[in-house]
Amino acid sequence: MAKRDRLSGNEAVAIALRQINPDVFPAFPITPSTEIPQYFAAFAANGQVDTEFIPVESEHSSMSAAIGASAAGARSLTATSSCGLAYMWEELYIAASNRLPLALALVNRALSGPININCDHSDSMGARDSGWIQIYAENNQEAYDNMVQAYRISEHKDVRLPIMICQDGFITSHAVENMELLDDEEVRGFVGEYEPENYLLNPDCPMAVGPYSITDYYMEAKRNQAEGMKHVSRVVLEVAKEFAALSGREYGLFEEYGMEDAELAVVMIGSAAGTTKDAIDRLRAKGEKVGLVKIRMYRPFPAEEIAEALSGVKAVAVMDRAEGYTNHGGPLGADVMSALYRARSQALAVNYIYGLGGRDVRVEDMEHIFAALRQIAEDGDAGETYRYLGIRE
Repeated sequence: MAKRDRLSGNEAVAIALRQINPDVFPAFPITPSTEIPQYFAAFAANGQVDTEFIPVESEHSSMSAAIGASAAGARSLTATSSCGLAYMWEELYIAASNRLPLALALVNRALSGPININCDHSDSMGARDSGWIQIYAENNQEAYDNMVQAYRISEHKDVRLPIMICQDGFITSHAVENMELLDDEEVRGFVGEYEPENYLLNPDCPMAVGPYSITDYYMEAKRNQAEGMKHVSRVVLEVAKEFAALSGREYGLFEEYGMEDAELAVVMIGSAAGTTKDAIDRLRAKGEKVGLVKIRMYRPFPAEEIAEALSGVKAVAVMDRAEGYTNHGGPLGADVMSALYRARSQALAVNYIYGLGGRDVRVEDMEHIFAALRQIAEDGDAGETYRYLGIRE
């Protein structure tokens, strides 16, 4: 039976992990993800989980230990943010290339420098092509729900790839919201026991993990990873359907808000989608046909589905909370514009960089974006397609 509670995003994720009761959790603290292992360490100390909680000396070691545990047949995970993710960079590729179904609770934070501890997406966007599944949350409820679904996706026999569950640093990780938790037994029944087919400690089937791959085999190994990624969208939707039957909360690859007749649309990831929904409600009350596509699953990227969702719009703004340094915009902008191009879309598209280092995004800012889109649609010209929102020139 569902229970209502008031929790921060970090505590909500830690509770989801307590309910899942993973086998191994190596951890090293870094703001703003520190609270996740901190809460979980208390669960372990109090005997509320059977997990082997391992304090390690660095983020590189935390991911290394999670990889070792997963390779040995254990359900494992770790948590990090920002420079911690950068420090485990090498290990991200190792986890994915070995097709290890482990989880990472990532609390998004700006990468240095200059030094900043607040939210943007530069950490996870830098890891977008490392071979990990990436799923993002708008709010605390979604962060909890995504973590409950994580292992069902990652461990699926057609996938077997690591998964990154992302939420916005401080904005959701430390802010407290009303939310609904599932029963412990409901979560454990939904997630189930981990029964790996191949693992290092299986005496009946010896195997190597992380062998040297010469030229004759390396490309085939990478193609094997890509094959796993091909199945992720289907599995995410299957798991979401089962989760909806359990919780009443529905999820897809992305969420459409006000898109049924939208002529102007915004595409974005994360907590600022809530602000954008408020702006849409205001503008809809004035009769304006505006909408939002909020990305939930960013890797693999659901290009065809997003292009279809945007097929009726005249102008679209793609919002990146990370800079791409391409002189053309950010990573989400590149992916969405590529999807529109392949679909031969006639929509005029612009890419905004916004919210870097925790810069506030207000309802009025998003109303300004829709006003700019309105002008673009009237002019029939996108103008400067690479823009910044809220910058002091």
